[in-house]
Amino acid sequence: MNVALRRQSSPGVEDHAEQLGHLAALCLKLEVETFPKPGLVSDVDNGSHADMDAGLLYGSADALMPFFRELAIAGGAGAGVNRLRAIGIAAESAMLEVTGGVNTHRGAIFGLGLLCAAAGYRWAFGIRRPLGKLVAERWGDAILSGPVSLRSHGAAAARRYGAGGARAEAACGFPSVYEIAIPALHAGRKLAPDDEEAARVQACMALIADVVDTNLLHRGGPEGLSFAQTCASTFLASGGVGCFGWRARAAEIHRVFVACNLSPGGAADLLAMAMFVDRLEP
Repeated sequence: MNVALRRQSSPGVEDHAEQLGHLAALCLKLEVETFPKPGLVSDVDNGSHADMDAGLLYGSADALMPFFRELAIAGGAGAGVNRLRAIGIAAESAMLEVTGGVNTHRGAIFGLGLLCAAAGYRWAFGIRRPLGKLVAERWGDAILSGPVSLRSHGAAAARRYGAGGARAEAACGFPSVYEIAIPALHAGRKLAPDDEEAARVQACMALIADVVDTNLLHRGGPEGLSFAQTCASTFLASGGVGCFGWRARAAEIHRVFVACNLSPGGAADLLAMAMFVDRLEP
């Protein structure tokens, strides 16, 4: 770390961390509120998930809020990956207790948690760097060399099919957030002014089209992933949320995903991360 950097006072760091925790939880809730999202849980229905609904996801987001705050404080104190991992494990335990053992947000704990830590670090030391770059620079090597979760369906699919998964995404500075989701959010706002839900749908479809989502691989194998990507790409190529009747077309894709038991959980996590970064970076 640059010795010229000076950390700001602890009370200020903690106040900022509180705001970051609230923002992270809000982004998780906004993801749930968004509809139509192919195969994913929303206020409208449970998508391709028999074990969870919107209420469970909202409760999970609230339970995770203090842990996102703690991750931001740890990041502001210059913590290494081991400390961040310990907080993440505690957050996962709290999530599972609230949800009765259902994995609602394991991927978001990892990705959003790292971004919260980076935001805490950036604010505490008064530096101006993209959050993704900070994650890659400060913790990237340790993320790749650390222990691999054996419980995650996404991690299992990544190993089986040779996909990078969440670890590679984070270690590289979240390229799917910066190069796919955030540009799609901005494009969606131009296509459908004053409709933030439309912008979120545009970003979600862009992520499904371009990301190798290990959750889709787990549920549908390479064929399911390819089918999902084609559906989303076709939606975008025909005008996305700027095309008349886009909600009906997106809802039909959602119904097809449900019928095929496909759920792009990775895209949902990345959408929440993109909203978080979008709020904090111009």
